[in-house]
Amino acid sequence: MMKPPCTICQLLHHEMLCYCVYEDDDYFVFLDKAPLFLGHCLVAPKQHVMTLFEFPTENLQAYFSLVQKVGIAVQTAMDSVGTFIAINNTVSQSIPHLHTHVVPRKFKDGLKGFFWPRQRYNNETHMLEVQESIKLVLLEFT
Repeated sequence: MMKPPCTICQLLHHEMLCYCVYEDDDYFVFLDKAPLFLGHCLVAPKQHVMTLFEFPTENLQAYFSLVQKVGIAVQTAMDSVGTFIAINNTVSQSIPHLHTHVVPRKFKDGLKGFFWPRQRYNNETHMLEVQESIKLVLLEFT
């Protein structure tokens, strides 16, 4: 039986529409298409590994340094007070490829426990505006 293709790998190979906010030789950052809050990004290595436990230890510093920079960029660009940063390993992992969620947060934003409201972009133009805002701030840190 054949496994379904990995969504992140499809995005990397331009087989699906993606709103990329950052890319280098090793990592890829893009807007979540079903964000908890607008500006919700996913940070992923280009190397296909399913979980954090399979990711090479020698790459952890670079990966989490980028997660930190994306967190600052998302918080700044979205004018949020903080961020929620999370990794699922197998359970609740909707894409079988390591990725870290970076979600902008504000006090009383409605996020309680794990009952997460979802927001939608108004249209593609709105998504492109958010993409560009985060890209511009992220350029300052990379």
